[in-house]
Amino acid sequence: MPDMQTMANLFAPLELIGNTPLLRLARVDEALPVGVELYAKAEWYNLGGSVKDRPALWMIRDGERRGLLRPGMRIADATSGNTGIAYATIAAVLGYGVTLAMPANATPERVRTLRALGAELILTEAAEGMDLAISTIRELVARGPGRYFYPDQYSNPANPLAHYETTGPEIWRQTAGRVTHFVAALGTSGTFMGTTRRLRELAPGLQAIAVQPDGPYHALEGVKHMASTRHVPAIYDPAAPDAVVEVSSEEAFEMARRLARREGLLVGISAAANLAAALRVARELRQGVVVTILCDSAARYLSERFWEEPGFEHGGGI
Repeated sequence: MPDMQTMANLFAPLELIGNTPLLRLARVDEALPVGVELYAKAEWYNLGGSVKDRPALWMIRDGERRGLLRPGMRIADATSGNTGIAYATIAAVLGYGVTLAMPANATPERVRTLRALGAELILTEAAEGMDLAISTIRELVARGPGRYFYPDQYSNPANPLAHYETTGPEIWRQTAGRVTHFVAALGTSGTFMGTTRRLRELAPGLQAIAVQPDGPYHALEGVKHMASTRHVPAIYDPAAPDAVVEVSSEEAFEMARRLARREGLLVGISAAANLAAALRVARELRQGVVVTILCDSAARYLSERFWEEPGFEHGGGI
């Protein structure tokens, strides 16, 4: 039996969501102006391994409070992978089943993780992206009223609320209130919208920069090109960003390799896109504290071929 001091340091699984480390990135670009600091939230420290644990927990708990999610029901939603893994992880702790629609080009690591967690998967045509996955899950839920709880991460106010209540205050506290720029990609837009709203309340002069792909056809899983999507998230306000930075898939791949070789951090593709955009912002400043989100680790992307591109040996080619 552990002694009382040891027991005081134990955590329940869901307590491992939130309060992720804020990392200072000093080597990824050593030419940044002296007065500029670049930081990133290491969101793979969450229980399910990504930033999506935060909204998934908030949406599930909100569904329970409102009587929309009850014992015996299944959680059903569309996902590119990370939110689905978050649902499946939390559902395993709480005793719910999970049904997910996901584009068929999701990495094998994501598919295997979801199946290991017991999720039921509906793989949709890859070329149709998240739009078809969303339509598919909506049709399924409509055919089975009372069987499914549909959080609808693209429309659920509990999604940005999770970041308003956790991510924003954490960044404020971890930077001692010095954050000047917040940079985050637009997927559901929950991370950007909720964190931005809280940080602007705390620092009215904050600059919030949204990140999106440079066109409708891209490899940035979970990130939307808002101008071309059929399903613009209801929680997204296009007036919220002070600026939008577009990042190509190739630039994100290069940044993922650079971060691995210069900082020892293996991150996912959307995380790399966030950092690429944050570096662009930081390079234009003379002074400031720029914070972005490293959405997940590279563990769910290591089968991707871009890691093997030549010319990126340690210390050179970047």
